[in-house]
Amino acid sequence: QVQLVESGGGLVQAGGSLRLSCAVSGTFSINAIGWSRQAPGKQRELVADINSGGSTSYADSVKGRFTISRDNAKNMAYLQMSSLKPEDTAVYYCNVWARPNFVEPVKDYWGQGTQDTVSS
Repeated sequence: QVQLVESGGGLVQAGGSLRLSCAVSGTFSINAIGWSRQAPGKQRELVADINSGGSTSYADSVKGRFTISRDNAKNMAYLQMSSLKPEDTAVYYCNVWARPNFVEPVKDYWGQGTQDTVSS
């Protein structure tokens, strides 16, 4: 059973930093990993992703401030967020495109989310 558990969210002042972690278990292999966020009343948006080769991409709104990384040996993913703004306030979700076993194809799995609040 594939499980993702996010941690590291919380309350921070504008200009501060937070580091989110995502622990992944139960996968046979992991292709890409993504971090998305959903603010109240808004649609969920993908803010960063990293593929199996380590190539990354970012939403324009976070480029230069957020850094996504992964530790394949530990099945962990991270999102380092700096220069935070009040508009970064949202629930942040980790997801993986992964195979649960050697038989089934790649599927998309999501964590439960972690709340990040940036005060002005």
